[in-house]
Amino acid sequence: MKKALLLAIASLLICGTHAQVKWHTIEEASKATIGDRLYLVDFYTSWCGYCKKMDRETFTDPTVVALLDRYFYPVKFNAEGHNTFTWNGYTYRPASGSSRVHSFAKAIKGYPSFALFRADGSLLQIIPGFYPAADFTTVLWYFASGDYQRFPNFEQYSQRFDHDFRPIMQSQLKAN
Repeated sequence: MKKALLLAIASLLICGTHAQVKWHTIEEASKATIGDRLYLVDFYTSWCGYCKKMDRETFTDPTVVALLDRYFYPVKFNAEGHNTFTWNGYTYRPASGSSRVHSFAKAIKGYPSFALFRADGSLLQIIPGFYPAADFTTVLWYFASGDYQRFPNFEQYSQRFDHDFRPIMQSQLKAN
């Protein structure tokens, strides 16, 4: 019995117990009904080092995972992918000619980048670049809470986040 328990504990330590984001495909997202959540589309490429770093470090953070799970419909989208799909009434096709960038990713200027869409599929915001978990938590709560409507200056908001808004976020996450 003791050996089995020690083996189970060792397996957990070796394998790790990271929080996991449940990612969806763009095809799933285009058919989903998400209520009052927002779509968060992670635009990535297979060669993007910072995309992989976001996956390893940011998207395994328990707070980031909890926020994405509760307030967002997270979608992974390969910006150089080969799928055709319809989003918000428009059909998007893979790259043609010399371009490798999928038509859905044409507005993206670098990777990683994240697009927030309202439940009706309309674009709310594009957020470019790598974010450590603590900073991405601030960004996610800014949009999830609707604070972006009340506080248009994100820099000022982020300076106040730990003192004024993080306690509210933590309370909301515990309540759900």
